[in-house]
Amino acid sequence: MTHEPHPLDHPADPFEVARTAASDIARLTGVERHDVAVTLGSGWGRAAELIGETVATIPATEVTGFSRPALEGHVGTLRSVTTPDGRHVLVIGARTHYYEGHGVRRVVHSVRTAAATGAKQMILTNGAGGIKESWSPGQPVLISDQINLTGDSPLEGATFIDMTDLYSARLREVAREVDASLDEGVYCQFRGPQYETPAEVQMAKAIGGHIVGMSTALEAIAARQAGMEVLGFSLITNLAAGISPTPLSHAEVIEAGKAAEARISQLLADVIGRIR
Repeated sequence: MTHEPHPLDHPADPFEVARTAASDIARLTGVERHDVAVTLGSGWGRAAELIGETVATIPATEVTGFSRPALEGHVGTLRSVTTPDGRHVLVIGARTHYYEGHGVRRVVHSVRTAAATGAKQMILTNGAGGIKESWSPGQPVLISDQINLTGDSPLEGATFIDMTDLYSARLREVAREVDASLDEGVYCQFRGPQYETPAEVQMAKAIGGHIVGMSTALEAIAARQAGMEVLGFSLITNLAAGISPTPLSHAEVIEAGKAAEARISQLLADVIGRIR
């Protein structure tokens, strides 16, 4: 069986591929530059409707370097939305997960493309397991920091990027202006695709984690490398293994996302409306 070459296969320059993808987006949407980008994870899909007026929706596979989503609950489109005050938001509904085995370049391609379109802020959302027992399914929380447990990085070679303020304190403050009740926690990205064991959850808790999932951390590193401000939201879809009294299932994740969709979508749209 022959392997179809992908634009991000070595020795391609991933930033050049991102610039090509950004040109594709400009051509296909008619919008030359975007100001803000948001990746919609499990449960966050309806937010695009509330951010503003959709100018164009395009299949992600029409844009250089994007892969077809492997997961139910992810829509596989890129959308250009204009806010009421005239800003352009790139809504990414096509996430390549690390566990799909395509390599880190493809995982972070959407983020690098967003930066190449001109976006200065990157909002990353996901559905994840919660370790804090005070949290309940359907609750959105801010990501304050992260622990990357994939053993991998989107940075190649001797590329040293400061991670001190990875999840922007300024943007988290904007989010709390919208909803003062928002709690926050440290996100741990595991490799997946299996859910974490109770022992792994206890390990994450012991090293300072509050949220466990299979996305976001690698994307956040790439966004920081690209000079974007990063804001992260997790929808707590379930209490993590060993914290929850019941076994975990993907159906549960989807169900919690649907139940919380109206609230979290409005929250996200309101936060985007305030970002400057």
